[in-house]
Amino acid sequence: MTFVRPARRVLIAVASMSALFVAAACGGGGGGAPAGGGTSAPAADFSKQGDIEFWTGKDTSGNLPKAIRKFNDSHPNGKVTLHELPEAADQQRQQMIQNTQIKNPKMAVLNVDVVWTAEFAAKSYVEALPPDQFPTDKFLKAAVDAATYFGKVYAYPHRSNGGLLFYRKDLLEKYSLKVPTTFDEMKAACDKITAGEKDSKLGCFAGQYNKYEGLTVNFDEAVHGAGGVIVGEDGKPNVATPEATKGLSTLTDWFKDGHIPKAAITWQEEQGRKAFQNGELIFHRNWPYVYTTANKTDGSSEVAGKFDVAPLPGITQPGVSSLGGGNLGIAKYAENKGTAADFLKFMASEETQKQDTLATSNAPDIVKKFPYTPTLLKSIQTAKPRPKAVEYGDVTLSIQDAAYGALQGQTQPDAALQALQAKLQTLIK
Repeated sequence: MTFVRPARRVLIAVASMSALFVAAACGGGGGGAPAGGGTSAPAADFSKQGDIEFWTGKDTSGNLPKAIRKFNDSHPNGKVTLHELPEAADQQRQQMIQNTQIKNPKMAVLNVDVVWTAEFAAKSYVEALPPDQFPTDKFLKAAVDAATYFGKVYAYPHRSNGGLLFYRKDLLEKYSLKVPTTFDEMKAACDKITAGEKDSKLGCFAGQYNKYEGLTVNFDEAVHGAGGVIVGEDGKPNVATPEATKGLSTLTDWFKDGHIPKAAITWQEEQGRKAFQNGELIFHRNWPYVYTTANKTDGSSEVAGKFDVAPLPGITQPGVSSLGGGNLGIAKYAENKGTAADFLKFMASEETQKQDTLATSNAPDIVKKFPYTPTLLKSIQTAKPRPKAVEYGDVTLSIQDAAYGALQGQTQPDAALQALQAKLQTLIK
């Protein structure tokens, strides 16, 4: 979650954390202004009450139905029904777009991934939120930026997320090693530990490298960790650079020499989480939800109490997370936008976000339960957004094609990035 208060700065979700703070335009690299050109569209009617549906990915916390019941109990003029979508983000996006095209009046509140904002705003899939009803001063700046397009906020904070380095604290202590801040330090630590442990099942490091959105995230972090960018601050692609090549080459080299297990080319979040939880990795890049599952004492985790978290290591400079998470938008063709607006405000309230944080491991009593939350806060505050593009679906597929081919050894990193640069120049205008 992500309320920022002077005396209680860390009220954040561990598996995610919402983050609005100061509205900042983010039209760079995304294409033109929202649909309608220079004509102002009629203001949406946020007064009509009635039943609505909340469209979101699968709830793994078990807390969302409780929150919805609480809202419904206090809101007699319109009830919320949970509409769960597939786990894969691209399938969620596809179903939301399809139901916008048929003008589904029941689809009212959408959990909008932070990388969809430009597309959903520019193509009028969601309504701009009036600032007098949806103030953003209590939320983190990174989430506001992620929810803003051409100076207008199109989604209200729900969860923001930052990547973390999970590491075997017990093994680092055993071999008198410091937490690595660079890939070189991480490799040296792995070599010392594996030489001492003589455990053929113990791997060094892994993130998410299957051909899906997680690969875009890991590629983005490698590029930024080497001082490069995918899209510059001017909104233009700039990925065919020595810095970006260094980032991708580091990942390909680690696959070649075994510091990243070969099997990780097929891993998404859960496969990597299970490998770390089973004691098969010394270091692991993942989202904060892993903290709770890997600390379970029911026999399902081999590393409970043996690990900790740290900021992501960089390659040639401090590591940086790709911003993750989702914010809540109101669908363009929702019939009962008044109830939808009330639900957004309820979900963004401090009480609701705190309960969600406690339920999802997702921070004063929260910090006691999840001591890593200050690290997560820093991760989100310094996170970099993935390319803000109206045609983000095509952009991320192009990134995945380039990175996956290089990781498999089918393309040299510099050639892969030259081709990616050319492709992005046709997609981002």
